[in-house]
Amino acid sequence: MAKLEKVYNPKETEDKWYNYWEKHKFFHAKANPNKKPYTIVIPPPNITGILTMGHVLNNTIQDVFIRWKRMQGYETLWMPGTDHAGIATQNVVEKALLKEGITRHQLGREKFLERVWKWKEEYGGTIIKQLKKLGASCDWERERFTMDEGLSEAVQEVFIRLYNKGLIYKGKYIVNWCPKDHTAISDDEVNHTEQNGHLWYIKYPFIDSKDFVTVATTRPETMLGDTAVAVNPNDERYKHLIGRYVILPLVERKIPIIADEFVDPAFGTGMVKVTPAHDPNDYWIGIRHNLEQINIFDISANLNDNAPIKYRGKDRFEVRMEVVRDLESLGLIEKIEPHTHAVGRCYRCNTIIEPYLSDQWFIKMKPLAEPALSVVLNGTIKFHPDRWVKVYEHWMTNIRDWCISRQLWWGHRIPVWYCDNCNEIIASKKEPVQPCPKCGNKTFHQDEDVLDTWASSWLWPFSTLGWPNDNEDLRYFYPTDTLVTGPDIIFFWVARMIMAAMEFAGEIPLPNGSKRTKDEEIVPFKNVYFTSIIRDAQGRKMSKSLGNSPDPLDVIEEYGADALRFTILYLAPLGQDVLYSNEKCEIGRNFANKIWNAGRFLLMNAEQIPNFVYKSSEILNDKDLDLSDKWILSKLNSTISELNDSLENFYINNASKILYDFIWHDYCDWYLEMIKSRLYGIEKNSVKTNVLERAFYIYEQILKMLHPFMPFVTEEIWQNIADRKPGESIMVSKFPECANQWINKDIERDASFMQNVVNAIRTIRGELNVPLNKEITILMNFHKVEDEKLIKNYEIYLKRLTKASEVVVTNQRPKHSASSVVDNTEIYIPLEGIIDLETEKNRIQKEIDRINSMLQGIEKKLSNPNFIEKAPQEIVESEKKKRENFNLTLSKLRKNLEYLS
Repeated sequence: MAKLEKVYNPKETEDKWYNYWEKHKFFHAKANPNKKPYTIVIPPPNITGILTMGHVLNNTIQDVFIRWKRMQGYETLWMPGTDHAGIATQNVVEKALLKEGITRHQLGREKFLERVWKWKEEYGGTIIKQLKKLGASCDWERERFTMDEGLSEAVQEVFIRLYNKGLIYKGKYIVNWCPKDHTAISDDEVNHTEQNGHLWYIKYPFIDSKDFVTVATTRPETMLGDTAVAVNPNDERYKHLIGRYVILPLVERKIPIIADEFVDPAFGTGMVKVTPAHDPNDYWIGIRHNLEQINIFDISANLNDNAPIKYRGKDRFEVRMEVVRDLESLGLIEKIEPHTHAVGRCYRCNTIIEPYLSDQWFIKMKPLAEPALSVVLNGTIKFHPDRWVKVYEHWMTNIRDWCISRQLWWGHRIPVWYCDNCNEIIASKKEPVQPCPKCGNKTFHQDEDVLDTWASSWLWPFSTLGWPNDNEDLRYFYPTDTLVTGPDIIFFWVARMIMAAMEFAGEIPLPNGSKRTKDEEIVPFKNVYFTSIIRDAQGRKMSKSLGNSPDPLDVIEEYGADALRFTILYLAPLGQDVLYSNEKCEIGRNFANKIWNAGRFLLMNAEQIPNFVYKSSEILNDKDLDLSDKWILSKLNSTISELNDSLENFYINNASKILYDFIWHDYCDWYLEMIKSRLYGIEKNSVKTNVLERAFYIYEQILKMLHPFMPFVTEEIWQNIADRKPGESIMVSKFPECANQWINKDIERDASFMQNVVNAIRTIRGELNVPLNKEITILMNFHKVEDEKLIKNYEIYLKRLTKASEVVVTNQRPKHSASSVVDNTEIYIPLEGIIDLETEKNRIQKEIDRINSMLQGIEKKLSNPNFIEKAPQEIVESEKKKRENFNLTLSKLRKNLEYLS
């Protein structure tokens, strides 16, 4: 048997074991008809990304499930990959080019894409390397990329099928336009924030009189594109004006006053300007009333040739101020009011988006949404926590068509070709070889736009397995089992994956070749685990700008990957935010050290028994059992059962606490202490061998249970507590199974009684400063025969764990004794001769006086109305908590003083 170093050093073990696992292909999955599959697809991180604390939580959870199921005998596939991240990646490369004094337009599309691919090869794998440092057991041999050849084929296949089915169309539509990135973005890619602005009241003169109407707007610059003024048809103030015309100031265009139900009579004056090309609501008013659509902006949100000459070429916000000044000079501004309203910004670059009328490609979502909503509402797909079902339902029942085109170069180019002669549209993966079906022309050009990034990742659960091509892996590993993701992309990604699967995955044959007919065979996954948001200790969301977002690699360097993994899970209840700070990783590091020291204790004791060698076995040695053995075996099997139940129900935070409590408190603090009396006593070597072998066996079960959470330290210890063959690993050993015959609640009650007695005596020793080297006498007054019998049978444990010379049964309390009560059993500890009674009385009285003085100060504060009213709430609560703690301490001190008097 090997030895463990005095201190566990993660730096010496983590890379060593990760390389070992990869070398022996433990992460690799193969279709195996003799095993059940268990599949997770990784949410593909952007190739521009680096590891964040959010990634740490998300991927640790996935790794726990994969390692647990692998050890349970499933054929586990954790499919890794990265996302091409259209806008983000193009921006990174364009910035690099600008440093060289080149723009992408100067370089040209083909050369620019070569540069992006080169950048991807050099830098795109950074986050994958970081995930390996975390211990992620992905099947790296299968790593996919959203623009690799196979996934690109799947994207094209889906586009063409949906186009031919009439679910993809091209049309002029108001889109969210990013003037910086020069591309449309979807509604879900717009971040709305409240912003202080103004409401300008502008006079529009009638065409046939000197009177005017007044409209209120937050965007006066867009009035240059107005084509109507609208009122609500039920607004009695303005019914007589419907059908009249006004002159659009600064432009001198004649526009009508129309009636539309959309107008809110309570907003502003109840009259609104209508700009169909620059407001999504106005767009639909314009469609209903056949209004002209006048686009006054170019792609950078500068004014174009549809605006009066003086404004052309200028930025939209510069023009806003000019328009206001010009209107004021004409006396056409009635008033200006402060106004707070929601402003949309690009989720990538934070630029204020511009509602913009342009030609775009769309997917009709309603037909796809209905079956995808049904499988969540009927429980075929389960959300954890389930409160997200309501959010999902609301979004799916109010879904809008998805704008899938982007005005970028990096991405999946839209597989549409236009006839050079008649502009006929043909959807095809390659340039058509047949003449145009409309005019017979033989030359075509491809659409310049690319698809939204999400238009590839919505196919991720089946495209990564080879779809649309039928193959063994696709049949075997699909559908996947668990998706772990953040709730912020429930609409971007989760909902769309479900829609895509319900539309296309039904055609994937089952492993036996038969057709999939049930929803549970078609859905992309069975469970969705929504992770928590990681916040700092003050509750703020982590961000680079606040400087509160630690680099996980720095944390791993300081504490080790296992410590970080365990801590983040320990702090993350299902559905609640995580308050994180690096210092909290002491939880995981201390836990790793505790487990390490338990292994050292066992190995050191193994050296003391002649010819002792622990041989790893699934068979328990049940010879020479006593209370401590029966108790720990009951707790072990209860823990196995509770752990599996927590993981099956996605309570991963609870699972970490179950392990922590059993390992730290039950096994290390109690069981190992209890068996010392047998290992160090007069027992025969054969008995000591059985006791130690059993302790090793339980310890090995602990390592296996803990392995999915802390893979490195458990592998290092497991390899060293027994002789292992080359190629063996804890990660492919059998996960412990609950043996119900060992669970005995009576035994657990007996042991709990014994532990509570020991804790009560230790508390007395601590509070009364009884020196550690002083042996005490324990007097006990029992009211239950079974408790007295228990203590007599296991008196040796009680004496050893409390450093007592004797245990005496009595029914009288001796003078100068401390006392406690455990389950109606009275415990007395005579103090005379053990401590200096007078000195201790003086010490306690001084402590009572000190705390009383501090308590008076707190009472004075809390009785002051000014303090209660003006101090921050958290300060007031803190003072109340101090008062509560001081009162509890005083109560204990007075009780102890009473013992001594």
